[in-house]
Amino acid sequence: MASLFERDIRTLRGVGEKRAELYRKLGVPSVGDLLRLYPRAYEDWGGGIAILDTALGEVCAVRATVVNAPSEHRIRGGRLLYKVKVTDGRDDMELTFFNNKYIPTLLKAGQEYVFRGKVQGNLTRREMLSPQFVPVDKVRPLSPVYPATAGLTSRQISAAVGEALKLLPETVNDPLPLALREEFRLCHLGYALEHIHFPQSEEDLQTARYRLIFEEFLVLQLGLMRIKSGRRGRNMHPVSGQFPEEFANLLPFALTGAQRRAIGECIRDMAGKTPMNRLIQGDVGSGKTAVAAALCYAMIRDCADGRPRQAALMAPTEILAAQHYATLSKMLAPAGIRVALLTGSVKGAQRRQLFAALEAGEIDLLIGTHALLNEGLSFQNLGLVVTDEQHRFGVDQRSALQLKGHSPHLLVMSATPIPRTLALMIYGDLDISILDELPPGRQKIETYLITPEKRRRAFAYVQKHLEQGLQGYLICPLIDGDETGLMSVEAYEKLVREALPQARLCTLHGRMKPGEKEAAMDAFSRGEVQLLISTTVVEVGVDVPNAVIMVIENAERYGLSQLHQLRGRVGRGQVKSTCILITDGENEEAVNRLRMFRDTADGFKIAEADLKLRGPGDFFGARQHGLPHLKIADMSTDLTVLQKAQRCARALMDRGALDDPQYRGLLLEMERLFRSAPGALN
Repeated sequence: MASLFERDIRTLRGVGEKRAELYRKLGVPSVGDLLRLYPRAYEDWGGGIAILDTALGEVCAVRATVVNAPSEHRIRGGRLLYKVKVTDGRDDMELTFFNNKYIPTLLKAGQEYVFRGKVQGNLTRREMLSPQFVPVDKVRPLSPVYPATAGLTSRQISAAVGEALKLLPETVNDPLPLALREEFRLCHLGYALEHIHFPQSEEDLQTARYRLIFEEFLVLQLGLMRIKSGRRGRNMHPVSGQFPEEFANLLPFALTGAQRRAIGECIRDMAGKTPMNRLIQGDVGSGKTAVAAALCYAMIRDCADGRPRQAALMAPTEILAAQHYATLSKMLAPAGIRVALLTGSVKGAQRRQLFAALEAGEIDLLIGTHALLNEGLSFQNLGLVVTDEQHRFGVDQRSALQLKGHSPHLLVMSATPIPRTLALMIYGDLDISILDELPPGRQKIETYLITPEKRRRAFAYVQKHLEQGLQGYLICPLIDGDETGLMSVEAYEKLVREALPQARLCTLHGRMKPGEKEAAMDAFSRGEVQLLISTTVVEVGVDVPNAVIMVIENAERYGLSQLHQLRGRVGRGQVKSTCILITDGENEEAVNRLRMFRDTADGFKIAEADLKLRGPGDFFGARQHGLPHLKIADMSTDLTVLQKAQRCARALMDRGALDDPQYRGLLLEMERLFRSAPGALN
């Protein structure tokens, strides 16, 4: 089986070098990759219906016999047109094919076919333009539709898959042992591959899908658990295990019970026999930064063996990194902890000086962006790695930062609430702590949903706040205009200047240079700018307590979790804060979604709703938290299968079953799936 899966795609009949290159563009260099290129949909050909039973304007499959040989016609431009009459024995239908010279050889008078296409005509006369057709004895009830590319059609892929399936041995080596398949009622791999591509019935298809989804989830979970167990070496950077009360006493506020609980869990991990690998998950404003600061303090000031150690914190944007630098410097400076900032903007002599100081141990805590992954960057003794907004990094990126030290502890922070089942899936290699308590003083944010007709009233409301010396955010979905009619930062600035001519405002978006973004945020933070017109670049990390109002244009364009992140930028001071959502209200489903958001403040409830509505692909963006690409499993619609696979993976790991030779196939599948994160399974 392994050798077949590894065979070059060119070994298949009908696949030469040119076509092989097209397959490689699809990510299909081998026969195994082709067999794992699952259909994205299925066309229902059924057995074909009677001509007059078809619905006008709908795609239907009709079983009919060709009455006469196709007649050829020349039309304008020298193009060919063929007309064919077919009958089901009761009614006739005319078919028209454009510029297809093979039609006379493909359609024979007196032979029966199933024709599939959009039905046109009227109540008594039906016709189809360029329908697909298959001889009646070769019809598949459910015909696969593949993700084609230029020069490679779904039908060509289907034919190649058919050739690949012919090469499968009668007894396919299944990576899932018989006992496991029987326990979870899974069909054999050979059956699954055959019927996922060419199912004879809906029942066959679901049987195959269940098996392949279960296997994919199981392999992913085992891989993540193995990453976790692989990190369970000896703790090279132990702390004393005492709660850092000295740090807590430095703070101008009292830690919440949830913060103290999370810090305690992390300290116990860091004092244990193996390195800490923990996720701190908390809603907007739950105080994750203070937890991270406490752990940095413990690592730098409370080492059990007295050796000097360093910590690193990686954030996804320069704005967020700079904010962490300002916050943690203020928290830790009284303890004599030396903090530095490294972003892409730090260059030349300043960068070289920072690198040298870090390697010499003259920097205790380094905060930065992806610049921390620079090959030339070297710590003297890195004991703790913290990554913020983890959903913007991949498993391999946080692993790369950990390799800067010798088995450092890992703390992952995320302000994007994730349903626990999904969190266990995505962060299967981490233990999880949840901050479910907001610090005292956090204001409830009043949220309103209005139509564009009430925008002027909203602007008047904003003006009242500006007159009181307060500030606000105005959020748009686009940087500059397009033909969709959505609000852009460029157009909105003109609109706001007309409505609020006295307001001091500036713009912020992702196309600006880092220095320009920083200047805009600094001006807003200092109060020199009253209104910040921005895209979702402010979603993460901007903390201006004087900003108490947010207006979000085209609110229906955002996911609920993203809206929650945006709303969390206000309500950080002592003044009552407001979030105004503006939507045209044309889509009732979108409006109901926004009403739910308006009436809900709990980020975890919002995340549950967002996941159900949009699925994980949109929920997390283009890549699901850096996880290997899943070919058939879906983390929202297949949650029941996911939970079964998680239980199975845990049981296999707990009894050390993967050391048994019968699970060697599973190990090979894990390595294949995690090739996108080199070294992760080592």
